[in-house]
Amino acid sequence: MEYRRLGSTGLTVSEICFGTATFGWHTDEQEAHRMLDRFVEAGGSFVDTADYYSSWARGSYAGRSEEIIGTWLHATGRRHEIVLATKVCSPVGPLPYDRGLSRRHIMDAVNNSLRRLQTDFIDLYQAHSMDNSTPIEETMRAFDDLVRQGKVRYLGCSNYTPWRLCKALWTSDRLGLARYECIQPYYNLIDRREFEQEKADLVREEGLGVIPYSPQAMGFLTGKHRGSTQAPDDSRGSIDRRMQGYFTERNFALLDEMESIGAAHGRSMAQVSLGWLLSNPLITAPIVGARTWDQLEESVAAAGFRLSPEEKRKLDTLSAWEDVK
Repeated sequence: MEYRRLGSTGLTVSEICFGTATFGWHTDEQEAHRMLDRFVEAGGSFVDTADYYSSWARGSYAGRSEEIIGTWLHATGRRHEIVLATKVCSPVGPLPYDRGLSRRHIMDAVNNSLRRLQTDFIDLYQAHSMDNSTPIEETMRAFDDLVRQGKVRYLGCSNYTPWRLCKALWTSDRLGLARYECIQPYYNLIDRREFEQEKADLVREEGLGVIPYSPQAMGFLTGKHRGSTQAPDDSRGSIDRRMQGYFTERNFALLDEMESIGAAHGRSMAQVSLGWLLSNPLITAPIVGARTWDQLEESVAAAGFRLSPEEKRKLDTLSAWEDVK
């Protein structure tokens, strides 16, 4: 496993981040603990969750993923071996203040996350999405208080528009508050436009870390859906409508080239999709999820894999968003 600094901070993380949205959904507690053990033994240190996971799953609830990680931390005593990230903003209850980025909710949410995770601090606390109904100053002051109290070490955000991210960074700078040090965008070989057109220059200018989620496009870039016309009912793609637009001749041609590149290196298509991201100096660590260790192991094995300039150019050309009208 190789390691990278998180943006401009002094924090070092593994270049593969383990995303745990499947915990309490497709992955039961026993298998989740096994996956965490193996991930750390393979050199992985970066683990990402959210207080909202896995509220959408039948029989599960918001905070279940955090609970499973917490029981693992308590049983193994491996807290010092991982960089633990979680998120706040998405609804975790029925009341109007059970969501968002108000001071009220942030203070409640962090204490609940700490309790579920069975830890005294969170390494990276992230805004899961924007909350335009709350003044950005209120949000950043609340986050700054958590850093000063030692409950949180670093801050990040996910699913922010460039203008909202700029305003948050400006507010922190103007008021002398802790700032967002990384972003978590939806970014992969198919979905490039939003990050590259709107955020890449800002990331570069501000020295932010980038930990993209869905780097394998909800499994499409692994090749497992070749020959299909839509996502299966039990996949993340069945929940997210974006995946329904992936089944095009253009994207199947992209898969063919990925397969060819992978064959030249003895790599799977899933690993090629990660290698494309890891070959970009702006990227800190792609977030990969899996149902079992056997699936996760394939992604972890992509650590250290880089595409040649020519291979990257071929994939860039086949997936160029400038060509899509």
